[in-house]
Amino acid sequence: MRKSFIRSGSFFAMFAVIFGAFGAHTLEQVLNAEQLSTFETAVRYQFYHSFALLFLGLWLYFRKTKMMEYAGLAFIIGIILFSGSLYVLSVKDWLNLQVNWLGPLTPLGGTFFIVGWCIILYASFQENGRVHRTETKEG
Repeated sequence: MRKSFIRSGSFFAMFAVIFGAFGAHTLEQVLNAEQLSTFETAVRYQFYHSFALLFLGLWLYFRKTKMMEYAGLAFIIGIILFSGSLYVLSVKDWLNLQVNWLGPLTPLGGTFFIVGWCIILYASFQENGRVHRTETKEG
C-alpha cells in the first residue's frame, strides 16, 4: 500500500495544482466570489490530504499497521467526495448542471477526512506490524 499511497498522493497533488491554476486563470472570470471560494476550498483540502497520503506512504516504509492503510483509504475517499463534490458544485451554474444532490457528499467526505486523522492517531499507539528477521551466527 505504501507505493499506492505515494502514487495517489502525487496524483491528487498534481491535479490540485492543475485545478488551482484553472481556478485562478479561467474560473476567476466566470464564477462569483462565493463559487470561487468554494472551488479554492476544494483545492486546499485536496492538497492537505495529498500530502497526508504522501506522508502515510513514507511512514509505511518504517512502520506498518493495518490501521494506517485504512487511514489512507479514508483520505482517498474523502478527497473524491469532499473536493470532488465542491468542484462540481462550484461550477454547476457555469456548466448548467443539475447536481444539487451532490451537496450531501461534501460533509460525508469531510467525515472521511476526520476518520482518517483519527485512525492515524490510533495507529501511532500501535506496535509496529512489521516482522524483522534476526540474523544468527552459526559457528
